[in-house]
Amino acid sequence: VQLQASGGGFMQAGDSLRLSCAASGRTFSIWRMGWFRQAPGKERDFVAGIRWHSRTTTYADSVKGRFTISRDNAKNTVYLQMNSLKPEDTAVYYCAAAEEGDDLEYGYHYWGQGTQVTVSS
Repeated sequence: VQLQASGGGFMQAGDSLRLSCAASGRTFSIWRMGWFRQAPGKERDFVAGIRWHSRTTTYADSVKGRFTISRDNAKNTVYLQMNSLKPEDTAVYYCAAAEEGDDLEYGYHYWGQGTQVTVSS
């Protein structure tokens, strides 16, 4: 499975932005996908996850109510709609996929290249 993330940019606090992650290759084997982010000098953190078939989702507390993860099976694409952006959302955002497992926060096997999101105050 190959993942291509896109949609990052330079935003103002309060803006909205949608990230996309297009999957290719063995897309039929995808069981779950997620978004993670890594701010400068920090570890990579879980942001949101979704089960590919059931659409079950989960979110980090820091983004609940502001971010929404969704997927389009026909396009093999997962999205991260980010509203009410804050400067602390500044990070490189990565999408990830796994072929098994139910935990949406851990154990991803495939990773995209990352897309930069910068939010100024």
